[in-house]
Amino acid sequence: MSIVDLANPTRFLSLTTKVLPWLAATTALLLVLGLYQSAMAPDDYQQGATVKIMFVHVPNAWLSMFVWGVMSIAALGTLVWRHPLADVAAKAAAPLGAAFTFLALVTGSLWGRPMWGTYWEWDARLTSVLILFLMYLGIMALWRAVEDPSRAARAAAILTLVGAINIPIIKFSVDWWNTLHQGASVFRVGGPTMDKAFLIPLLVMALAFSLLFLTLHLAAMRNEIMRRRVRTLQLMQASKQAARRK
Repeated sequence: MSIVDLANPTRFLSLTTKVLPWLAATTALLLVLGLYQSAMAPDDYQQGATVKIMFVHVPNAWLSMFVWGVMSIAALGTLVWRHPLADVAAKAAAPLGAAFTFLALVTGSLWGRPMWGTYWEWDARLTSVLILFLMYLGIMALWRAVEDPSRAARAAAILTLVGAINIPIIKFSVDWWNTLHQGASVFRVGGPTMDKAFLIPLLVMALAFSLLFLTLHLAAMRNEIMRRRVRTLQLMQASKQAARRK
């Protein structure tokens, strides 16, 4: 089955029916493994046991940006390629991205309190992530404010592409400005600088959270397709009843 075939909502629903149980099971196993490895990881010589917040914070921070990237590709699918499921993918991803961004902000604050002496500081990284969270909320509000799905999809796609400029700002804010955050220690030229005792659990948790997003995203897309079908049937029934009255 090709990507073109998946443009058919019926085929997409059929595929996800088969795939979702396996994705959910794999996600659960990886989460259990990742949490176990995170709990067994040694304390940091400087940060102590609080370093283990990293295993939840970092995957959520990565996904907060990744999900907006997914929405940006979906926005191009809506505006350029006219893919039938592009706006469905974008709408389903927004609440998930907001949740990951919120968790990144909360866990970052909890991690920052013992390290920096404060839950919040208006530095470039924290502020740009907060703006990302507000943008997610704005996209969700836009989808709810416009009743016509096609008009809402176009407006949300434009706003998503405009908001994508914030992603490189978040990524490179540590390099461009003097912030409280350290530089990249995993994805960097020359390889990771993190010890394997921390790197392996972090990568397992990142994979687990990524599969969690994929599972929830596919399930949310299924729900959105079914919701639209129900709405179409309701409109058709209302139209028939109105025609009979005339």
